[in-house]
Amino acid sequence: MKVLLINPPDTASKYKFIGLVAPPLGISYIAAVLEENGIDVNIIDGSAIEMSWEELENEITNFSPDLIGITALTPTINQGLKAAEIGKKACPDAYVALGGYHPTFTYNELLKNDCIDFIICGEGEYTMLELVQTIQRGGDFKKVKGIATRKFTTPPRPIIEDLDEIPFPARHLLPMDEYKILNMKLTTGTLISGRGCPHKCSFCSSAAMHGHKLRMRSAENIVDEMEHLVDVHDAEMMAFMDDTFTMNRKRVEEVCSEIKERDLDFYWGATARVDTLSEKLLRKMKDSGCITLFLGVESADQQHLDNLNKKITLDRIRNTFELTRKLDVRTIASAVLGMPGDTRQSIERTINFVKSLNPSYAIFSLATPYPGTDFYIMASEQNLIKVNDWSKYTLLSPVLETVDCSLEELKNLQKKAFKDFYLRPSYIIRQAWMDGFVLIKTVGAMIKDVAR
Repeated sequence: MKVLLINPPDTASKYKFIGLVAPPLGISYIAAVLEENGIDVNIIDGSAIEMSWEELENEITNFSPDLIGITALTPTINQGLKAAEIGKKACPDAYVALGGYHPTFTYNELLKNDCIDFIICGEGEYTMLELVQTIQRGGDFKKVKGIATRKFTTPPRPIIEDLDEIPFPARHLLPMDEYKILNMKLTTGTLISGRGCPHKCSFCSSAAMHGHKLRMRSAENIVDEMEHLVDVHDAEMMAFMDDTFTMNRKRVEEVCSEIKERDLDFYWGATARVDTLSEKLLRKMKDSGCITLFLGVESADQQHLDNLNKKITLDRIRNTFELTRKLDVRTIASAVLGMPGDTRQSIERTINFVKSLNPSYAIFSLATPYPGTDFYIMASEQNLIKVNDWSKYTLLSPVLETVDCSLEELKNLQKKAFKDFYLRPSYIIRQAWMDGFVLIKTVGAMIKDVAR
C-alpha cells in the first residue's frame, strides 16, 4: 500500500502577501501517523517548490500510489481539484481523497467531481489511517468514521483528545529549505501547540473544524518538538501557527520555563489575543525568546467587535499594544475592512486606529466569509455575498459590498490602508535601522499583491 499526499502547485495562499510560505502541517501529521503504522507514504509540496502541473503528473506516475490525498483551503480548492484530475489520469486505479477546511464544509459540492472518491471531514490523521487500512483489507468503507462519498456520509470521527499521542509532523518528507517568512528563506520551524477554541468569533473556521473545546499539547511535548527542530533542521526561529497560542496562560508559562530549563537558544513568535496578555506573562515570554506577536485588532468600531463576538474592547487593545512597546516585543496588528455595516468613515477610523497603536507591522484584510463559519451563514442568508469564485477568497479580493462601498472602492481602501501605514515617514525612519531591507521587500510585495 502506497500513499501520496499532495499540497497542490500554484496555490493562492491567503498569507502570500506577507511573504509566508509555510510547511503543510496537516498532511505532514497524516504522513507521520501513516509511517508510524508501517505505511509507505510520500509528500509532494507543489506550492513550495513551484512545481508545474506536468511535473506533478510525472511524480504521481513514478510513485504509482494506491491512494492520493490532497489538501485544500478555500482559495486553493480549484488547484486541489486539478491535482485530483491529474492524479486520476496518472493512476486511474488509485483512490483520491480530498481534505482540509474547505472540503470538510463543502463536500456535497465537491463530490460532484468524478475524480474525487472520498472527502476527509475534520481532523484527518486517524481517518486517513483507517481508510488506508480498510483499503488494504478490502473492508467496508461505511465503517470508516469521518468520510463522505457520493453514495454515503459516515458519522463524524471524535476529536483527538490527547494531542501528545500524535507523532511530530513528517518534516523529513518536506522540502524544508523552501519555506520562508517575509519573502526570505530562514531556518524557521512552524508548529501547532493545540487545537480548538472556546471563543466564538463569527469569522473563524478553526473552531468549526476543531471544535470549541481547547485541547493542548503538554509543555514538555511542545518543547521536545522545538528541540527536534533545532537539532535536526537547524531552526533558529519558531513560529506557533495556533489561532491563539496564549489562550491558556499557565501552559504558556510552562512552555517558557521548559525552554529556559533546557537552555535552548532560538527566537519565537506566536498569535495572541489582547485579553490574554499581562505584563508578567509577556516578560516571561520575552525572556524565553519571544520576539513577535500576531494580534487581532479587527476594527475601531466597538459594535463591529461585538458583532464578531471578539469579546474585547478598544481600551484593552490600546493597553496591550502599549505593553508590547514597553517591553520591546514586535507586533503584527491584523484588521478587517469591509464588514457588513462598515462605511468609508468607519474603515478610515479603523486604518487610523491601527496607525495609532504603532505596531511593528500591520495587515489589512478584506472581510471574507469562509464556509463553515457563522459569518458565512449570515452573509449567505442575507444575500451579502457578491463573488462566488472561491479563488477570490484570499483576504485581498473583496467579495462583500458594504453600506456605501462597492467592491472596487473596498479594494482601493485596502490599498490606501497599506500605503498609509507603511509609507509614513515616521514609520520608515523607525523601522529602517532595524530591518530596512526586510521592510522594503515586504511592503513592496504587499502593495503589489493588493493592487492586483
